[in-house]
Amino acid sequence: MAFALFPGTFDPFTNGHLDVLERARRLFDAVEVTVAENSSKSPLFTIEERCALIEASTSHLTGVTVAPFSGLIVERARTLGAVALV
Repeated sequence: MAFALFPGTFDPFTNGHLDVLERARRLFDAVEVTVAENSSKSPLFTIEERCALIEASTSHLTGVTVAPFSGLIVERARTLGAVALV
């Protein structure tokens, strides 16, 4: 199964992000939207709110998950066996 990560802070998740995700979903069996927590930024929305907004925006897509994450994205990719970053 080809699995990819789509990392970002997504503050907010835009129509452009959704378009990229929909295109990525056609290329990969599954895509995780990895919502980054970045202490050097002052986000408009909390990480929980961002995840909830993304889940609502992507509910029509199969094979898409949303998860908060802090740390190195390469470690998450290795842990989950991702073959690509979008």
